[in-house]
Amino acid sequence: MRRWGFALLGWLAAFGLASPARALEKVVLELPNLNTGFTLSISELRNPQALMAGNSDLAELDRASFGAVGRAIEAFVRHPLPMAITNLAEDSIGSPLLEQALLVVASLGHVDGQAPDLSGAAFKQALTAAVARSGSTQPSLLDLLEAIPGRQVRVNLSEAGLILKRMLAQRQQADRLFTAAPEAAVSPQPSDLADARVRTLPLPVSHRPAPLDVVLVQPTGSANQRVVLISHGLWDSPANFEGWAKAFASRGYTVALPRHPGSDKQQQRMVLSGEAPPPKPAELALRVLDLKAVTDALARQQFTGVGALQTDHIVVIGHSWGATTALQQAGLRPTATSLRQRCDDTNDPQRNLSWTLQCSWLDGIAQADLSDPRVVAAAAISPPMSLLFSSGELQSNAGRLLVVSGTHDWVVPPDPEALAPMRRAVGFGHQLVLAKGGDHFNLRPGRHPDGGVLTPLLLRWVDAVYAAGAAVRPGQGALGLLRPGDWSNSSIPLRDVSAQL
Repeated sequence: MRRWGFALLGWLAAFGLASPARALEKVVLELPNLNTGFTLSISELRNPQALMAGNSDLAELDRASFGAVGRAIEAFVRHPLPMAITNLAEDSIGSPLLEQALLVVASLGHVDGQAPDLSGAAFKQALTAAVARSGSTQPSLLDLLEAIPGRQVRVNLSEAGLILKRMLAQRQQADRLFTAAPEAAVSPQPSDLADARVRTLPLPVSHRPAPLDVVLVQPTGSANQRVVLISHGLWDSPANFEGWAKAFASRGYTVALPRHPGSDKQQQRMVLSGEAPPPKPAELALRVLDLKAVTDALARQQFTGVGALQTDHIVVIGHSWGATTALQQAGLRPTATSLRQRCDDTNDPQRNLSWTLQCSWLDGIAQADLSDPRVVAAAAISPPMSLLFSSGELQSNAGRLLVVSGTHDWVVPPDPEALAPMRRAVGFGHQLVLAKGGDHFNLRPGRHPDGGVLTPLLLRWVDAVYAAGAAVRPGQGALGLLRPGDWSNSSIPLRDVSAQL
């Protein structure tokens, strides 16, 4: 119930509340393709008897179901809003992330006679009125509906259908490429991941108000002095990537996983409780600085119990926003060009959920060109990237890149986020691996004791990066470092589709 409540709140937040007006009376669900629609009367939702006796489409459905529809809807609309939602609206006003979300939501419908408000101020105004109307700090969804001025709100269900159709189309090219690519042998999963030393240590940094929490995973046996950094995604944590870290540590690598405090799991809880606004554009640069600070600390042997390491040649692995961070570290420079040209077009055929996040980064672009020359390669798992980097940046201006995308990823779909950018990059030695049935979350190691789906692949590729020496630098005609081998998975097969691009 709460999940649907948040969805309705986000939808209502996009409608304009420019001036005092009569309370909302009707909701019209439109199906233009069928030349029809359904009308719901707000007053009938307040009183089950009024609904049964009413003359709206909802009342007809209620009578036909002998009151079952009315009882279900009444329970839904009378569900109280979370108490912290008013704080969330207050803190989120003006947030680029909220504005982008409301831009898409507003394309689904509008209040007659009102222009959409993308700042979040309308949302706050409606909540304040709902609190006053109900006399409670936790008004219901119905209280909020009745606080919206205007005669009726229209919702275009066909537009929602078009969005779903677009999302399905974004999977089709990836499916074709996967089918055409050569199979890779399935690798046995590592079984010795427990042989690692795991610690969380504080790291004072100049760019954050508090020390970073850094999870260090070290080999308990022989060490090779090589370093791997891992960057988590939006509203995630290092804990979900310790499986990869332990796998590398079991092979002699030292692995560091910083917690990005402006966009981690704790920040998500604060956003949902109304204690903090959504992630700010500045995080686009701050996350890169987090990784740079960790490398600096390793180079200075600042962490207790960590000796001399080869910090002049390191590899970064990232998932989701962490993958974007890894690409920045490896030398890709963000550009505002595509963001300015495409972010406001809700009908762009390549638009996907990740654009909401990418478009919120616009104000942080100028400070986000922060590559680290010590990073010689980056593995980017499900990276939001199509708007942020130009195609030229994905050729020879970066370290060696491996991009992995799941064919069933709805959040960061392979097309356009991976396929379009990598099409011009594979000729320089960069590679794209598709995971059949992979979504945005099942490619992470999570809490899997064997390190998860991608562990054999990442081990093979990182070993190849370090074995390449000076030849690791990308260039025209360079061969991919990931060679045919036993790095696939039995449940989610992996294939290198670089040659098919």
